[in-house]
Amino acid sequence: MRARHRRRPIAALTGLAVAAGLGLAGATAAPATARTAAETARTAATAPAAARTATGTARAATATGTARAVRAAEAAGASAGADPVGPPQGNFLSAFLYSATRPTVLPTGANDWSCKPGPAHPRPVVLVHGTFENRYANWAALSPKLKDAGYCVFALNYGGSAGPVLGTGDIAESAGQLAAFVERVRSATGVDKVDIVGHSQGGMLPRHYIKNLGGAAKVGRLVALVPSNHGTSLLGLGLLARLVPGADAVLGAACPACEQQIVGSRFLKELNAGGETVPAVDYTVIATWYDEVVTPYTSAFLAPARNVSNETIQGHCLINTTAHINITYDRTATRLVLNALDPAHAQRPTC
Repeated sequence: MRARHRRRPIAALTGLAVAAGLGLAGATAAPATARTAAETARTAATAPAAARTATGTARAATATGTARAVRAAEAAGASAGADPVGPPQGNFLSAFLYSATRPTVLPTGANDWSCKPGPAHPRPVVLVHGTFENRYANWAALSPKLKDAGYCVFALNYGGSAGPVLGTGDIAESAGQLAAFVERVRSATGVDKVDIVGHSQGGMLPRHYIKNLGGAAKVGRLVALVPSNHGTSLLGLGLLARLVPGADAVLGAACPACEQQIVGSRFLKELNAGGETVPAVDYTVIATWYDEVVTPYTSAFLAPARNVSNETIQGHCLINTTAHINITYDRTATRLVLNALDPAHAQRPTC
């Protein structure tokens, strides 16, 4: 427990150290939501060939591990008007800082609109980031791993107007953005259903899409990492804002999603009323004992059901002290995600 408390001041000091740089980033960032809306409106048939070339170059970067290939992908994307592709990262803070001046950057392996799912992984995977985060900050490690495992991977930005701090808008409206994005993925890949992997709000938000926006017929699995299924406290959201550089200012200005994730909010009461799941979708929740944002950590869990699996990282690795924000970069959590997406080929998680 002492290790858990030491992480909080370290994270806060790190946030202060980069605040000035992020201020400059916010001043120069292009609106991420507008980019996502434009991306959703395009069809796969009209996607620029140069954008597909950029994505192919990014995959080469993953294979060779060279910074030169990553820079080539970014240059190709910029010349085609496509989103740049960033390199894999080892932790959330590094990925977030990289996205600070590139708010529309894609994680390696994501949004290859020419990708066609194969028989081994017939459903594409849609990645949904959390509050105060963005698609690159959350998925810079998991996206390339999923791509290397043979999945078609797609990631969206949602719930914000500018800069790298997103996921703050009205959750119902954000779920509508997810619904539109899933339609584009289904059209491009020719599939009936997708699987969704989400972090924090991004693990809870798809439940609104599934329950209220027709997603039950279009989603096979929902894998949620530390989701806010039953809300959190003001203290938890305040701590999250301190852990993400620049999020304090957003929280103080406007964050409808923050109010909607408070324990007992009207949004959560309506979402959980009449049953927390639907029979047609398989749900996996991955929590951690050391979650300092969604507290208690068991509030992430869904009500027991035949199609629900509630797990903790420590159930597989007792010494693992991963907390809320870095769980998408954790090796044990990554294995649990892969197992949930493909239970027929599950492997024992390691520490």
